[in-house]
Amino acid sequence: MSFENRFTMPKLLCGCLIICGMTSWVSAQELAAKQPVSVMSSSLEKVQPTTVAINLERDRLYKELADEFSTFDRLGYLVRRVSHLVKPSVIHIEAHKVEQRGSVRESFDEAGSGVIVELGKGDRWVLTNRHVISGAEPEGILLRSHTGVEFHPTKILSDASSDIALMKIDQSDLPAARIGDSSAIEIGDFVIAIGSPFGLSHSVTFGILSAKGRRALSLGEQKNELQDFFQTDAAINPGNSGGPLLNLRGEVIGVNTAIASSSGGSEGIGFAIPMQMAIKVAEQLVDHGKLRRGYLGVTLDPTFKVSSKSVADYSYNGGAMVKSVRRGSPAELARLQRGDIIVEFNGSTVDNDDHLVTQVGLTPIGESIPMVIIRDSTRYRTEVVLTDLN
Repeated sequence: MSFENRFTMPKLLCGCLIICGMTSWVSAQELAAKQPVSVMSSSLEKVQPTTVAINLERDRLYKELADEFSTFDRLGYLVRRVSHLVKPSVIHIEAHKVEQRGSVRESFDEAGSGVIVELGKGDRWVLTNRHVISGAEPEGILLRSHTGVEFHPTKILSDASSDIALMKIDQSDLPAARIGDSSAIEIGDFVIAIGSPFGLSHSVTFGILSAKGRRALSLGEQKNELQDFFQTDAAINPGNSGGPLLNLRGEVIGVNTAIASSSGGSEGIGFAIPMQMAIKVAEQLVDHGKLRRGYLGVTLDPTFKVSSKSVADYSYNGGAMVKSVRRGSPAELARLQRGDIIVEFNGSTVDNDDHLVTQVGLTPIGESIPMVIIRDSTRYRTEVVLTDLN
């Protein structure tokens, strides 16, 4: 065979390829492995796993959100249950008032809210704020239930010093709300407010308890001498007055009363009367027809501050300093003196003079009440029997 005949045509022999006179033998498998790979094929192989990983990560995050939301949703479900449970006990109030201002006689309507409570011998009363119904006669007060049934109160009792009022009703089919322990609630606890803001009856708002023991508040023309307010950021607007403030057990722990606002609407600062205080007043109104306010017989020094260090070795965080003692008063009989600092009254610590005024005013008269005072840096215990301020 000539040179040309031996090397012109490549031939496949036993799975091996002879190329252009080269004596290198390459397996078919190795040749296939060394074939060039297209750019498009390589890109697809890289993109596909990345997309799958992203989707898997999103699925994982959605599952985590679902797990976390289940806890939050339980809270929302709890709010719905509380609202559903207590709404039948909340009453919308429309009071037609007539006021004489000089020679002009003015007539107007005011809306508010109230909550049904059971007092005395199982009677039903609507507990509300006095300022909601003040100036209106029973026949001028329209009460409306959550189902739209309208009726009038049969009797009205009220106390100006605490801004508490009661209206007796004959609707025994309407349920009374459950009263909670307002002393047990703490700052940061969740609360619910139900009322009639701007006349929109049975509206529900949700928030937290922002502060306790707010006193010496200026509440417009009304003068609340007994103050110990809760502060809440649950939205309270005009018309919420008298409605209940609730804990998440569905218990009434306060009576919504006022707001601090520059616009006239809710700005996240609302005030409620603690239920422990409201019920004390309500029970006395039912039993005696009025609040029998306790009388101690001292003038307190409003300028006394713990930070002033006006008393040597004073280690208390609060207290009320006696400025003078009235002759023949319960305080004189208890041998209180000018300069004494009252730090405990009836088992509770005294924050300041306003706090003591409220404590004394709500303490039953005729009973022996323990006190702790600081005199000349020495701690003393004594007892006092309060009389009726009126």
